[in-house]
Amino acid sequence: MTLTPLPLHLLPMTSRVSDEGLLSVGGVDVLDLATEHGTPLFVYDEEHLRRRCREAVAAFGDGVAYAAKAFLCRAMATLAHEEGMCIDVSTGGEMHVAMAAGVPADRLVLHGNNKSADELALALDAGAGRIVVDSFDEIDRLEHLVSAARSRRRPQVLLRITPGIEAHTHEYVRTGQDDSKFGFTVATGMAAEAARRLRESASVDLVGVHAHIGSQIFLLASFVKAVEVIADFFVPLELAELCVGGGLGVAYVEGEEAPTIGQWAETVRSACSSAGIAPETRLTAEPGRAVVAAAGLTLYRVGTVKDLPGIRTYVSVDGGMSDNPRPVLYGSGYEAFLPRATGGERSFLATVVGKHCESGDVVVRDACLPADLGVGDVLATPVTGAYGHSMASNYNKVPRAPVVFVRDGEARVVVRRETYDDLLRLDA
Repeated sequence: MTLTPLPLHLLPMTSRVSDEGLLSVGGVDVLDLATEHGTPLFVYDEEHLRRRCREAVAAFGDGVAYAAKAFLCRAMATLAHEEGMCIDVSTGGEMHVAMAAGVPADRLVLHGNNKSADELALALDAGAGRIVVDSFDEIDRLEHLVSAARSRRRPQVLLRITPGIEAHTHEYVRTGQDDSKFGFTVATGMAAEAARRLRESASVDLVGVHAHIGSQIFLLASFVKAVEVIADFFVPLELAELCVGGGLGVAYVEGEEAPTIGQWAETVRSACSSAGIAPETRLTAEPGRAVVAAAGLTLYRVGTVKDLPGIRTYVSVDGGMSDNPRPVLYGSGYEAFLPRATGGERSFLATVVGKHCESGDVVVRDACLPADLGVGDVLATPVTGAYGHSMASNYNKVPRAPVVFVRDGEARVVVRRETYDDLLRLDA
């Protein structure tokens, strides 16, 4: 294994490294943030977030939606809306947060493989822009809800299909293969039957088709292959809208490279043209990770350095699987570095672990770190803007970390740190 300096392209776009190796993001010293707000701490480059949102709108046009599951709080929903994106929500809770942030309901796209009647009623009463229909049971629920309350308008719906594409990614985040809990399979005829029911229903207005083949996809050819299959189903329906979902990958570690949102859109548009999809079709997408992942980094403080001679060295930090479960769930890789020596040599190989009572609580299994690392150092992991905060838990009753947005030399807390009293607030 080559022990190299941190690949600086993994840092948020406004990152600056001083001659002494000190890291600042958004014009704010990262070590100062750790001192003022404590650790663990999620730090987001607000300018990075805004530029990625603008890139998505420029690439796909009006209707492109930010996938809120990647990272959601009121500040993020407000930001995405301000930059022209719709918001893709998958639960009543995500819908509630987005609307609490002032996002108009008609800019929301409701997803979910098991939407409850209450969630569907909330979307109908609020006037959600799109409901992505995922099952025959959901069609039944929609028809019942709309017919039971004549004041409710017919919702505009997209039919989610599974095109039978196995994207080159982790099996837990593949969603386009036939064996999936999501959508209606094309190969079995379920998608065709669902389209027939929706078109004949007096309760809904079928406006388009939706397909999502998975997450963390680097190979644009996977999207081309998906479009080719989708087109055979979509074109005869003569519908106005096609959503290709999300799933564009991002680079997490040295040696990884990912396409840009613009390259993704260009590839999808070209594939649609080649497959005979009408040029006037409203083509939309739902990027999440590609918008927020590289905008964020997580700050920890080292509490213990435990050397096991001839085996490995464990560096324990004050967070772990409660603020980033991805390494445990998917074996995801991350880089680690010290913000006091950002571009410096990392000649010390160690395993960074969290503070939870699990042997599997690993943050970075093979971390390259400066040889002079010690207890009390602030350690950072980059590219944690997606699926860190949103998947955080209170395992071992650890309070969840706060979120800080930085921009133009200013830092603002957008999600406060939980307290011990917060851990009791739901107890009866």
